[in-house]
Amino acid sequence: MPTFARLVAAVLFAALAWWTSELIKPLMPDEKPMGRFSELNAVIGLVVGWRVLGSRAGNGYNAAIGISLTAIAALVFWGLLLNSTIVMVQLSLRKSYDGAVEAVVGVVDLMAVHGQIMLDGTVIGTLVIGGLVAGMISEWASRVAK
Repeated sequence: MPTFARLVAAVLFAALAWWTSELIKPLMPDEKPMGRFSELNAVIGLVVGWRVLGSRAGNGYNAAIGISLTAIAALVFWGLLLNSTIVMVQLSLRKSYDGAVEAVVGVVDLMAVHGQIMLDGTVIGTLVIGGLVAGMISEWASRVAK
């Protein structure tokens, strides 16, 4: 059911994902352009904000902290999975893998490599602080809409 808290959470997490993606771009190797990296992650943030954070808003500010951290973890997981899968498909079109199993293992390897790139203080700080602020604002939005 659409609520004001879900809308607020979706918009804030989409913005957080886009901003964090812009911070990650300079950290990536200069092999090729990133394409629609930020926009794709913003869509993931929109869905995670709506489904994870917004759906659980209204349980109090203490619960909002835990829910925000869960939403951040979901955003990072789905972002890594989707972007690593896209890179794997690009590599598989260049015949970089011998079979389907090697390609699936390649996704996990790419997730690990991309995850290590994300271990930057600015990226982690932006995700944690931005996610907590988004959680608090979503909780406030759930109370205002009642």
